[in-house]
Amino acid sequence: MFGTGEAMLVSSELGNSPWTVLAEGVAVQTPLAIGAATVGISFLVLLGWIPLRQRPGLGTILNAIVIGVAIDVSLAWLSEPSGLLPRYAFVAGGIALVGIGSGLYLTCFLGPGPRDGLMTGISRRRGLSLRVVRTGIELTALTTGVILGGTVGIGTLAFAVLIGPSVQAAVAALAGRPLHEL
Repeated sequence: MFGTGEAMLVSSELGNSPWTVLAEGVAVQTPLAIGAATVGISFLVLLGWIPLRQRPGLGTILNAIVIGVAIDVSLAWLSEPSGLLPRYAFVAGGIALVGIGSGLYLTCFLGPGPRDGLMTGISRRRGLSLRVVRTGIELTALTTGVILGGTVGIGTLAFAVLIGPSVQAAVAALAGRPLHEL
């Protein structure tokens, strides 16, 4: 679900998620491809878990590797929408799928993905809501990606602003209560 949502954003050609902007920026500055940069960034983010005392699980490692593969597979069968309205629908659908996908694996307790573990760790340690923390993380990744040479669009900005509330709503709906109460 998460990878398909990311692929929908890419297919919309209205801007990628902030983490894909960051991976693109890293790819511009290094010999890495965007997918390899994505995996490398995932493992660097895991280092940020150490001071937060987050514990990785099977889901953590699978997320770090599989999301990139899922994006590529989805892009292979997903057609690019024609017309502005379908492209905006891809952006909205992509954000929703990433939010729901995040909610699903966060509530399965197999270990959050690297970025979500950073989000939940900061939320727990600082007493901040998931939406505030996630939005801050997304905006940081976006800014760094732009500085490194990644490109942005209206879909990028929509993702950065809406993914926090989307993840929080998905977690609450799937678990019946906020993640910090689980």
